[in-house]
Amino acid sequence: MSKTEAKHTSVLLTGFDPFDREAINPSWEAVRGLDGAKIGRATVHARQMPCVFGDALEALANAMDELKPQLVLCVGQAGGRAEITPERIAINIDDGRIADNAGHQPIDLPVVPGAPAAYFSTLPIKAIVRDLRAAGIPASVSNSAGTFVCNHIFYGLMHRIATHPVSGLPGVRGGFIHIPYLPEQAARFPGAPSMSLVTMTEALRIAVATALAVKQDVAETGGQLH
Repeated sequence: MSKTEAKHTSVLLTGFDPFDREAINPSWEAVRGLDGAKIGRATVHARQMPCVFGDALEALANAMDELKPQLVLCVGQAGGRAEITPERIAINIDDGRIADNAGHQPIDLPVVPGAPAAYFSTLPIKAIVRDLRAAGIPASVSNSAGTFVCNHIFYGLMHRIATHPVSGLPGVRGGFIHIPYLPEQAARFPGAPSMSLVTMTEALRIAVATALAVKQDVAETGGQLH
């Protein structure tokens, strides 16, 4: 990337609105804390996505058309997880355990009919985990983004990157990160893990910085037995 291109690097961060009777969604709270931030030569732009099948992909496409980002990182809530978890793979399936915010509950439907079964993240997910741990933030690679709107937007993002190259820009990179509950959410679920908003916002700042700096992911173990 030339110095001129680097000066105009745009990063899109997305988070969701609250869902499943929650009053708050940590993904949006953490993402919007970075809106307008400068990370290296990049400017971060935060956008809220509706937790609705289909509508989320339309909102994402509109944001990408507007900003023409070189890096897109979608973020979602994973209640019950204790760590920051960059996702490895998005699968072409919608299977809602609960209804979305519009009352839709698709079962065993493709995100994009006729498209590939799955896409891998193009973020350096293992380097992100490494750098988060080095900063004292619990993190691990996740091998399942679920089958709700988080996976839906992750798959839609990767499909758009694969099929809609942006003229005049280097290859756009993208992926998805799940984050835990905020403490005020976990208080309603005794025993559920949580993480402070300050820590999660810093984790996303580190993730963006690593994604911008690391083009080839590190070869470190990140697998699971089940």
